[in-house]
Amino acid sequence: MTTQLSSYEFEVVTVNPQGEITQRENKKTLYFLEKLEHESTLEMVAIPGGTFYMGSLKTEEGCLSSQTPQHLVTLKPFWMSKYPITQHQWKVVAKLPCIKQFLDPEPANFSNPNRPVEQVCWYDVQEFCARLSEYSQRSYYLPSEAQWEYACRANTTTPFHFGETITTNLANYSGVDWEYQGKICSKGSYRHGPLGEDRRETTAVGHFGVANSFGLYDMYGNVREWCEDVWHKNYVGSPDNGQAWIGHTEETRRVLRGGSWNCSPHKCRSAYRAKLDPLTSLYDIGFRIVHY
Repeated sequence: MTTQLSSYEFEVVTVNPQGEITQRENKKTLYFLEKLEHESTLEMVAIPGGTFYMGSLKTEEGCLSSQTPQHLVTLKPFWMSKYPITQHQWKVVAKLPCIKQFLDPEPANFSNPNRPVEQVCWYDVQEFCARLSEYSQRSYYLPSEAQWEYACRANTTTPFHFGETITTNLANYSGVDWEYQGKICSKGSYRHGPLGEDRRETTAVGHFGVANSFGLYDMYGNVREWCEDVWHKNYVGSPDNGQAWIGHTEETRRVLRGGSWNCSPHKCRSAYRAKLDPLTSLYDIGFRIVHY
């Protein structure tokens, strides 16, 4: 299938350890539009191939054993959706012919066509990809964990692609301290960064107006994003080629990445991993897709 490529410009920012923006840079990248019904589109961004260190150093604040050992992974080029899938995009695809199961066209708690779809389980997302693939005659999938982290980092090695910390002026997460019995059980700041807002709901995709160096938006916060992989307790024996890690295991839980509006900043880090039963659908879980 012939793919017509276009380019777009975007802004990338870097912050210092206190969360202050120290650099702004304009970049450009390629993408293609997947045309849906009713003049709707889905922007798919070119992600170059490359090699990176996946996982977290043990010295990184918030590091858990599940994020280790840090290891080299080499990936082929692929395409990833510029934003998490929106409620409007979900609704259009949910009206396409059924492949295996019914899809609720309006599952989201925070109803708005330009906000991420949420309250979709892993199996719902598989159906979305199957319907879109059939309609477009292109193959669409959930990203593997390696694809997600590689795309998120965008050639950075710091905890966030912004730098050593993050602020609620750059992403939608819980920027306040939560206390229980007089002790802070969830920090609203990361390292030397500031406290911030706690919006308690999703925001429209691209709301903050800044991307990473690959041109992807909202990789941190807003909604946690499903990945293809089955959960493994650490990276011992993981693939080094970027493919989803399924393997022979009795584990059924699937991986989520990126944190959400309901998460503390340390759970938004590039290396952070979470796990849930694939039937789970919550108001802070969404997804984005890849094509390769």
